[in-house]
Amino acid sequence: MSQELATRYPLVLVPGMLGFVRLLLYPYWYGIVPALCQGGARVFPVQVSPLNSSEVRGEQLLVQIQRIMAETGADKVNLIGHSQGALTARYAAARRPDWVASVTSVAGPNHGSELADYLQRHSPAHSLRGRVLSLVLRGVSALMTLLETGYRGPKLAVDIHASHQSLTTEGVALFNRQYPQGLPQTWGGQGPEEVAGVRYYSWSGTLQPGKTNRGRNLFDGTNRSCRLFARTFVREAGQCDGMVGRYSSHLGQVIGDDYPLDHFDIVNQSLGLVGKGAEPIRLFVEHARRLKAAGV
Repeated sequence: MSQELATRYPLVLVPGMLGFVRLLLYPYWYGIVPALCQGGARVFPVQVSPLNSSEVRGEQLLVQIQRIMAETGADKVNLIGHSQGALTARYAAARRPDWVASVTSVAGPNHGSELADYLQRHSPAHSLRGRVLSLVLRGVSALMTLLETGYRGPKLAVDIHASHQSLTTEGVALFNRQYPQGLPQTWGGQGPEEVAGVRYYSWSGTLQPGKTNRGRNLFDGTNRSCRLFARTFVREAGQCDGMVGRYSSHLGQVIGDDYPLDHFDIVNQSLGLVGKGAEPIRLFVEHARRLKAAGV
C-alpha cells in the first residue's frame, strides 16, 4: 500500500449539521475515506450531535478524539470539519490544543451563514413556520438516527434552537469572541496559519453558472436546493455555495475559496453527483499530502 498520504497524526472527519457517519450503506464522506486510506492515511469519520450547538458538539468531539488517541497511540489528531463541523473542530482545538495538530475548515461558516440569518428573520422559533421547521428537522434527525449504521455510541442530545443560533452571524460572532484562533483580522483576508501549536486551513466553493449547474449536478436535488438557498444571501450575493459565503468561510491559510462546488458537492455528497470538472476528492487527497509535508 502507498504511504504518500500517511500523515503523522490520524485524520478525524467531523460532519456538519444533520451529519452522520453512514446511513445504511451511504457514507457522509462519499469516496473520500477510501481515497485517503488507499494512500496510507489513518482516517476516522466521527459522529457528533446532528442538531446542537457547536460547543456541545465540540465536547462530544473531544471524547471521540480521546478515544482515537487511545486506539492509535497517537498523541494528537488532524481535524477536518465540514460546515458546522468546522466550528466544532475549532472549539475542540481551542479547548485542547495539545490534542490537535491541525484544524481544516471545509465550507465552514466561520463568520456565520446568511441562510441561517434569513431563517431567523422569516421563520423565528415562536412562529408557525418556525415550529413547523423544527418539527421537520426533528423528524429528519430521528429518521437519520434510525438509519445510522456507522455509529454505535451513546445517544446524542438534540437542541434545534441551539443548532440554529450557532450558525447565525450573531451566534458565530459570539463564538468567535471566545474562540478566535485562526480567524482573519480583515474581512476576506487570511488568518494566522498557526496558533498555540495548531495549524489552521480552509477551503470552500461558490455556485458558478455554467459549471455548478451543469454536469451530474443536473440530477442532484441538493444542488437545486443550494441554488434556491443562495437567493437569501445579501452581503455575499453571488459569492456563496448556497449555504456559506465565500469570505465567511476563511480560516487560517485559505487554500481556495472559489472552487466550482456547492455546499454538498464539496464533500462529494449525493453519490458524487458534482458539476463538470469538479474534483472534491482530489482536494482532500492534496490536503493530506499538505499535512504530511508539514509534519503533522
